[in-house]
Amino acid sequence: MARDKVKRNVVVLCAVPIGQAGRPSKSLTLAQAGAVLTAAEGSPLQAYVVLSLLSGARTEEVRALRWCDVDLTGDRDATRPVPPSVSVLRSVRQTEDTKTRKSRRRLAIPQRAVDALAAHRAALDHPPAADDLVFGTSNGTELDAHNVRRTFRRVADAAGLDPAAWTPRELRHSFVSLLSDAGMPLEQIARLLGHNGTAVTERVYRHQLRPVLEEGAATLDALFPGRPQP
Repeated sequence: MARDKVKRNVVVLCAVPIGQAGRPSKSLTLAQAGAVLTAAEGSPLQAYVVLSLLSGARTEEVRALRWCDVDLTGDRDATRPVPPSVSVLRSVRQTEDTKTRKSRRRLAIPQRAVDALAAHRAALDHPPAADDLVFGTSNGTELDAHNVRRTFRRVADAAGLDPAAWTPRELRHSFVSLLSDAGMPLEQIARLLGHNGTAVTERVYRHQLRPVLEEGAATLDALFPGRPQP
């Protein structure tokens, strides 16, 4: 149209949809996270909740996890000790692939997650095959996202939280918040989340990240203390 090549561009006739505001992200405090872990005990999703909160894996990655991806023993006696871990290699997305290539990662898991997964496996009716889903239905199929959210709401309610205000995906946000509060650098958090760099981590999880600029001032205050205040 600007160059007089066409009389009218049909795109001009299309209205851009406004859309709806996204759900604001939030994270559990340390006390709330502890309450959720306690409330999850005895729940069918105990290991799911523990792993999601303590590994930072996406909920669609946890639902796609298979037993061949889980190493509950590691190798402590190796030249370079290998801790217990889970390998995030797939997702319940339509392509069955992770969100990005960088999302394929191997995550060491803390002992609480090891214990929860071991108890989950021991409670199964029969020893699982390597290719079986860790969190599958009784028929061996993938868990439905709606059922996961519904069960998680019961856990949130038992933890003293508003069940309508929390979803499983916010366990990942809480993972970021807890590590940031503990002083872990942004670069390391980004690697654990499977991000290509820190830009996505800062943009998506900015409310969960502690401002890092204060650390430099605190350190320099210790090196070069100011004059005592009268």
